[in-house]
Amino acid sequence: MSPDKKTFIPRVLITEAAMDTIDTLRKRFGSELMFHQSGGCCDGSSPMCFEKGDFKVGGSDIWLGEVYGCDFFMNSDQFEYWKHTELTLDVTPGRGSSFSIEIPMGIRFMIRSRLFTMEELENLIPTKTGEEVLEEGSIK
Repeated sequence: MSPDKKTFIPRVLITEAAMDTIDTLRKRFGSELMFHQSGGCCDGSSPMCFEKGDFKVGGSDIWLGEVYGCDFFMNSDQFEYWKHTELTLDVTPGRGSSFSIEIPMGIRFMIRSRLFTMEELENLIPTKTGEEVLEEGSIK
C-alpha cells in the first residue's frame, strides 16, 4: 500500500452468527441485503435487514459503511448518539416486532457496542448521507 493511501477503521463489525444468518437470508431471498437502524422506539432502535432497495434511504439517513457485503444505514438522529461507538452486528434468539426479514426465523439482529478510542476516532471510515449514496447509484 502506498503511504498516501489511508486505511480506515470500519464503524460496523459482525459476528459469525450474524454472517450465518445473512448467508441464510441471501439464499432464501436470492438478492442483496441492506441494514437500517432507525432509532425509533422499542424494536425500531434495532438494526433491521431488508432486501436491498426495499427500504428507501434519504437525506436523514447516514451510511456507516458495508458489513459482510451489506450497506448499513442509521437515522441521523440516532447516529448523533452512536457516532463515537463501534457497532457489532449480532443475532439473538427471540422474535422482534419489526419489519426485518429475519424475524420469521425466530431470531433478530441486535447491536453490541463499545466506544472508539481517540486514535480510532481520527481514522474512521467516512460516512455519507443516504442522498449521496443514491446519487452514486449503489442503492436503487
